[in-house]
Amino acid sequence: MPTQRPRNLLFLLSDNHARSVIGCYGNRAAVTPNIDGLATRGVRFTQAQTASPICCPARAALATGRYPHRTGYWDNAIVYDGRIPSWMHALRHAGHDVVSVGKLHFRSSDDDNGFSREIAPMHILNGKGGVSMLLRWSGEEPVNRGQWELYFEQSGIGETGYQRYDRAITEQSIDWLKNEAGKSGKPWALFVSYVSAHPPFTVPQRLYDLYKDKDLSLPPLFRPEERPDHPAVAHLRHQMDTREIRDEARLLDIQRCYLALSTHLDEQIGAVLKALDELGLTDDTLIIYSTDHGESVGAHGLMGKSHLYEPAIGVPLIMAGADLPQGHVVDEPVSHVDLYPTIVEGAGLAPPDSPDLDGESLWPIISGARRRRPPLAEYHAAGSRNAGFVLRDGALKLIYHVGAPAQLFDLAADPNEGHDLAGTPAGHAAAAALEAKLRAICDPEEVDRRAKADQQAKAEFWGGNAAILEAGLIVYTPPPALAFEPAADDGPP
Repeated sequence: MPTQRPRNLLFLLSDNHARSVIGCYGNRAAVTPNIDGLATRGVRFTQAQTASPICCPARAALATGRYPHRTGYWDNAIVYDGRIPSWMHALRHAGHDVVSVGKLHFRSSDDDNGFSREIAPMHILNGKGGVSMLLRWSGEEPVNRGQWELYFEQSGIGETGYQRYDRAITEQSIDWLKNEAGKSGKPWALFVSYVSAHPPFTVPQRLYDLYKDKDLSLPPLFRPEERPDHPAVAHLRHQMDTREIRDEARLLDIQRCYLALSTHLDEQIGAVLKALDELGLTDDTLIIYSTDHGESVGAHGLMGKSHLYEPAIGVPLIMAGADLPQGHVVDEPVSHVDLYPTIVEGAGLAPPDSPDLDGESLWPIISGARRRRPPLAEYHAAGSRNAGFVLRDGALKLIYHVGAPAQLFDLAADPNEGHDLAGTPAGHAAAAALEAKLRAICDPEEVDRRAKADQQAKAEFWGGNAAILEAGLIVYTPPPALAFEPAADDGPP
């Protein structure tokens, strides 16, 4: 358990960073020494999962400690607006300085999101976000024609505004640590949130060259004959314009670019950790690293996230600090919603006494306890006809689809989810038992109806289906305009 004196917090969050491209999670080709080093001197969770495999619902759940069906933050258009208390509010109300640098993807800085200050924030575009996905309520969601090109045409050598934004986030974070951390006499929390490793996977030559001669493996189950078919995934493929991947050499090259982008991210994290150490702040700071959701990068023949297989919902989660064991590995399934109570206790505050929280403190779990309730994930956004839910019980994983057959996987025997057991007699019974546990948490069909009603109301707020269709798609959110131009990428910061 953490000490009860106030401690500082450095929370490093990335975007779209799959465990599959991180060295300490088993990728021997990955060049991620800073994240790997953090795991060596801390605790690595091998079975952490996001609450929802798309940006805004995932970030809202991480902030509030509550699942999307509890908050109504369903997609990238109905997003966190400060209405529900966050761990940031809790720390600030206790007298901590709580500062963010970088991507938040909430509604607006005009809302009280819980921070004392937001530096160079990135929120949803124009306070509206991805309104096209609201149209799933009526079955009129447009096909995302830019998704395939985002991966297969834009992955390569070069640079985007995202990498420049990352470097600005690093510079601003280090500047805050040097000039502001602790100067008020208050304990502090610094939330450093990068936009990488979000596509496009456009990377500088020096990072691409780290991987150009490495022998990489093709992603699991990318061939049609290797993977289970399911109507929810078929619908996602259609909506995301996902074509069958025929060019294996190109897919391997996209993997190289994704690995290189992961190394870029690792360099930024390393620079912030180095500054923290040089300033003598490391020993008094709890450090957390995670990402909002994963990335398929070809697994199951998919690109991106937006589904409930492990490449999308599985996330890295690492914690380090004076109160934590070194080189410790936790295999218990846990969730992003667990970070709210974990952070509050880690800051030396009393454990939150709120029946509204879905999360459970990770401190007892680090010491060997089991999570009292199985973690949940859910999806109500782009590319889904109906709601989907995941419930874990040890190695067994139920994917419950509203209006479609359930799926069941044994992740211990089948980590790539290639063998759906739901149709076998034993699997059918196990799936029914897990469904009963799911229904003790929520009514999936009622949640689906409520999500679609909220999406219909928001679509009407923005002018109705026709107006949204005419406005077109947002393939990805552009970075904010910066007050300064970050240094060119001429090597690690």
